[in-house]
Amino acid sequence: MRTVHAMRVLLVTDWTANEGGIEAYVTRASHALQAAGHEVRLLTSSMGSAARGVADYVAFGTDNPAAQSLLQIVNPFAVARVREAVRDFRPDVVQVNMFEKYLSPAIFQTLRGVPTVAFVHYYKPICPTALKVLPDGSLCQVPAGLVCWRSRCVGLAEWLRDRPRYALIRSGLAQSDRVLACSRWMVEQLRQNGIPAEAIPLPVPPPAPGFVRVPSREPLFLYCGRLDREKGVDLLLQAFRRVLASRPAARLRIMGGGPRQAALETLAEGLGIRGAVSFEGRASFGEVETALAQAWALLAPSIWPEPLGLTAIEAITRGVPAIASAGGGFAETVEHGVSGSLVPNGDERALADCLIRAVDGGPLAVPEDVVRTLRRRHDPTYHTALLTGIFREAIDARRRRNS
Repeated sequence: MRTVHAMRVLLVTDWTANEGGIEAYVTRASHALQAAGHEVRLLTSSMGSAARGVADYVAFGTDNPAAQSLLQIVNPFAVARVREAVRDFRPDVVQVNMFEKYLSPAIFQTLRGVPTVAFVHYYKPICPTALKVLPDGSLCQVPAGLVCWRSRCVGLAEWLRDRPRYALIRSGLAQSDRVLACSRWMVEQLRQNGIPAEAIPLPVPPPAPGFVRVPSREPLFLYCGRLDREKGVDLLLQAFRRVLASRPAARLRIMGGGPRQAALETLAEGLGIRGAVSFEGRASFGEVETALAQAWALLAPSIWPEPLGLTAIEAITRGVPAIASAGGGFAETVEHGVSGSLVPNGDERALADCLIRAVDGGPLAVPEDVVRTLRRRHDPTYHTALLTGIFREAIDARRRRNS
């Protein structure tokens, strides 16, 4: 039987100030790899919290538009920091996550001598807006290219600036030993843009010991996530006004922070629904889990096609149904009529009608076999085993090529 040796793993990601699913994944992956006996170090940009202060290497990044016009193509500070990490840590393998906004695709050139696994969590490598949504709000269904300018997703100057940037992104991903994606949906989106990839289920923490779902007596719905425009919270508030017009006992909790929070609170006031909607700001995972125990359903009304949708998985693995947008990765998790409901992206009336049916039907329970299946698929230990297997295959393949 082959002896399993510990690996030195370097995790690389931008780590934005508006933390979301990618940052949650990198944190969970780091902890799980360390728990499995591997040595892990983390490299981030300086724009966010640098993994809340625990990053081992931090590379300069900026949101200054003039500087970004160059640094998003080649960030020499990130290149130097990655080179330093490779020299000092001597990683057996590097996993590159988000890199497009601050670290730049130029970091891949520094990793040519190291087994590298790229993990694509969102659309930026294949979409200049990172959203796959057209200016009219409809979902983009064509590969990136000249159409991005013709559809007015970006201006001509930005489109021209992005030509060398996207050439470097494609080159970096092609150079990687493996390219992973967070869902089958993302694998197909990458394939349409000429990037072969493979899906791997992301880890989701299991319910805390003693977790018991006890839905509130009155209809209570929960939104949990970033407060960005693409997340559809504006749409949700509009739909919830329709719900309250005929079902005044319904309540909505909004957990999360982001650039839209003040505007959303103002919108709720203007709609006359502020008394039925609570904005609770950023919350710990434990606080979210407590809220899920009381919720009739989790709401995920994204107007963009979510690459995966971790919040739905977190809910369903705790027996809480999810009402989510049909376009994108949610459809891989939410089985319509079984573990929740799927509604067309951006359809306010359809969302309101679905919520009214949920109020009238009472708090639904997700079938136990569905819960168990999803827990197994997204078990952190299972994910770590898959990931370390991929790492070892990348290391072995690189050794064979170099021998």
